[in-house]
Amino acid sequence: MTDSVFSLFGGVGLFLLGMTLLTDGLKSFAGESLRRILIKLTGNPFTALLTGVVGTALVQSSSATVVTMIGFVSAGVIALPQALGVVLGATLGSTSIGWLVSSLGLQISIGYYALPLVGVGAFIRLLAPPSWRTLGFAIAGFALIFVGISTLQESMVGLEVDFRMLPGGLLGRFLGVGVGIAMTLIMQSSSAAIATVITALHTESISFEQAALFVIGASIGTAVTSSLAAIGASVNAKRTALALVLFTLVSGTLALLMLPLHMDMLHWAQNHLGLASGALSLAAFHTTFAAIGVALLFPAIPLFARIVEKLLPESGDKLTANLDKSLMNLPDVALDTLRRALKEIARYQFALVADALRGERSADLQQRKEQVELALQRAQDFFSRIPPVSHDQGISSRRLAVLHALDHLVRLIPYCQAPSHVKGLHAHARLSAALDRTIEMLQRADVELADDEASEWNNEFEKIADDLAALSFRERPELLRETAGGNGSPNSAIDALDALRWLSKVTNHVWRIVYYLENIDRASIDATPEAWARHEEP
Repeated sequence: MTDSVFSLFGGVGLFLLGMTLLTDGLKSFAGESLRRILIKLTGNPFTALLTGVVGTALVQSSSATVVTMIGFVSAGVIALPQALGVVLGATLGSTSIGWLVSSLGLQISIGYYALPLVGVGAFIRLLAPPSWRTLGFAIAGFALIFVGISTLQESMVGLEVDFRMLPGGLLGRFLGVGVGIAMTLIMQSSSAAIATVITALHTESISFEQAALFVIGASIGTAVTSSLAAIGASVNAKRTALALVLFTLVSGTLALLMLPLHMDMLHWAQNHLGLASGALSLAAFHTTFAAIGVALLFPAIPLFARIVEKLLPESGDKLTANLDKSLMNLPDVALDTLRRALKEIARYQFALVADALRGERSADLQQRKEQVELALQRAQDFFSRIPPVSHDQGISSRRLAVLHALDHLVRLIPYCQAPSHVKGLHAHARLSAALDRTIEMLQRADVELADDEASEWNNEFEKIADDLAALSFRERPELLRETAGGNGSPNSAIDALDALRWLSKVTNHVWRIVYYLENIDRASIDATPEAWARHEEP
């Protein structure tokens, strides 16, 4: 008995370790390309659903897929309805583990044949080029899944635990579902729980109906494990987690209510379609009730998303609402989230500076300025928690670009309230055009950051900044000469020169903010710090 218990825990551990290595290895090996593919494939509900199915089937972890989607929604990379399509697909894709275990893991001693793959994966990890080493983790993890299944199968034979003693009726059904939920919570993996249930059924430790109840509970339990990733996260992340909880509860309840019908359908398939009894029938049951739940909810995804949004309304600072700690395990996504937040902060700040130049009330400007300061402080704190990835030049380059933009945004804060002599340029016949051109630049920069498509405006921003710097240089001797000739007071001349310098600083910061935030992911940006130095002050 003791040996069987130890072997059982070891088998579960090998299975979980294998899934972790497979998931982490594939994510690291694919890297940035995986993120881009996922974002591209979630463009419409159908492809989002298919992405969830295929992605979960590949990594054998619905939690990994859901947590990734929570990160993308939290980052503002994809919308909630798109994420819901992936989440529904992940619940359907998670049923693949049942077919894998029942058709391969239990039919042949695949654990024995998988052992060499562990060695292959280890040697790839040690000897392959750096870009291929994480693939070794994935290969070894895939093999360990079957080694774990083989160990589970052996341990179940000698395990003297008979779940048939559980009470029947309604109480027994609820207890069965509870056992499945508890297994998933303890193992932190519905796949591991389902593999254990299928193995127990194969060794006749439990009845088919009990196994079906355990599988229903495991499916509900996966929502709890995935929801842990949303604790302390943004409201969008919490909405995704809540949607998963609601869906699993609905589909699990339907499966429980329809259990007699499911059993009749399986008996019919066994008698007329040749479906094998036992493990394969349980895999078919799992896929069937998951598919019914998806079929019912998939057409109503937009309505479902609106319901979830009403249950969890937006709150807090909208400028930094998507900055949460749940993204720290995905540095590239975290950086993209920060860039999007900085774009929103910049747009808000540009509008604030433009209003200040137009002469808006100072009390309103001060309140909005404090909001910008708080948002930028949160952005700096978020940046400091993003782990650097020294081996990925692309991420390092984006980190530097984001930091440049953050620096210029902070430097622009003092200009959120314009001095009186700057606004006084409206009355200066020759220099008022500089003020109007600055306001126009701020308005255009706002539009530029609102659109993710590339434009030619950035070159124009650079020209405006250069022109105002040159204007300040040209006007200084002219204004001083006019004042020395008795045309105006020294105080007026100095105020006008200070105003021109003030506008030159504003346009310079605006141009550079747009440059770094808009070009961060484009081939047009210079990739080295030495090249970027051309865009910075000496």
